[in-house]
Amino acid sequence: MAKQRKLNKGQLRRMQANQQKRLQQAEAPATPELETDASSLGAPETGTVVSRFGQQAIICTPTEPDLRCHIRRSVDSLVCGDVVVWRRLQQSTNDVVGVIEAVQPRSSLLSRPDYYDGLKPVAANVDQILIVSSVLPAFSTQIIDRYLVACEDIEVTPVIILNKADLLTDIDADAAAEIQSALAMYQAIGYQVLQVSAKQAASLISLQQVLDDHVSIVVGQSGVGKSSLVNALLPEIDAEVGAVSDNSGLGQHTTTVATRYPLPNGGVLIDSPGIREFALWHLEPERVAWCFKDFRPYLGRCKFRDCKHLDDPECALQQAVETGDLYALRMYNFHRIIESMTLKKPSRVTPRGKKS
Repeated sequence: MAKQRKLNKGQLRRMQANQQKRLQQAEAPATPELETDASSLGAPETGTVVSRFGQQAIICTPTEPDLRCHIRRSVDSLVCGDVVVWRRLQQSTNDVVGVIEAVQPRSSLLSRPDYYDGLKPVAANVDQILIVSSVLPAFSTQIIDRYLVACEDIEVTPVIILNKADLLTDIDADAAAEIQSALAMYQAIGYQVLQVSAKQAASLISLQQVLDDHVSIVVGQSGVGKSSLVNALLPEIDAEVGAVSDNSGLGQHTTTVATRYPLPNGGVLIDSPGIREFALWHLEPERVAWCFKDFRPYLGRCKFRDCKHLDDPECALQQAVETGDLYALRMYNFHRIIESMTLKKPSRVTPRGKKS
């Protein structure tokens, strides 16, 4: 594959100006002058990205569910959930019916850092993130807390879901008690927690109610049963379901791109690819601490401004743990996140709020 030519600052400015112009054209009524600018294209229309594949995307409109479009090179970022300006081709070719020309401003954007590619956007314009964990593979509060930090950072509501809850009776009693204790902790902090099973329809009623009238994305490790849940809620789509490896105990990737599905009672569900580790390299330690929302009443009350919240004298957070006002498990997970950022943060990932 040929290496993509890097654009200079002037070219980037012209691309951004052209995209803004297309957005303004889409908001204005169609005119004869507009149509003569590109005789092979129709007037600007609005659509929503269902999924993206390279330089093409599937979009939908209120009346048309699946429309394949090319993506103009001037569109530098496009993900599932984006609202776009597009034009129809007068004559479609190879099932391609239009061209995406611009992306409307986003209300939210879920991204994840990638060691090689920097920040990778996952989905746009979501208002609810379903953090799915399960009894198998091993339940992990570390993963849950990483996703909670990501939700707090972009100010999107999280819902914690324990899938495969029917297996709680099949595992060691102490392990089951630890899972229930952790879920009770998150509820006490103020997060909504649901226990469901894709195999038990009655357990999904509460989840269906949470999804109504929201744009939700399902996230979590591979193997926790995200696609099984999507199939249980939307059996007509038949999402591919993977098994858990007998050797590693880890889930196998099934969903390869984020895909958007409308729900029968209103709302939208986005199925996202499973990942085994959700990094937070792009955040500063102070931001991570703020994103532990139960920490907020104590932040700024430590004796030293640069307190690391470890064995620092008169650390307000550590004192709160000692008095039982903060959960020791949350403090432990916080330090594991900070430790992982220190050890693995690649130089090419730009910290939040700084320019590269």
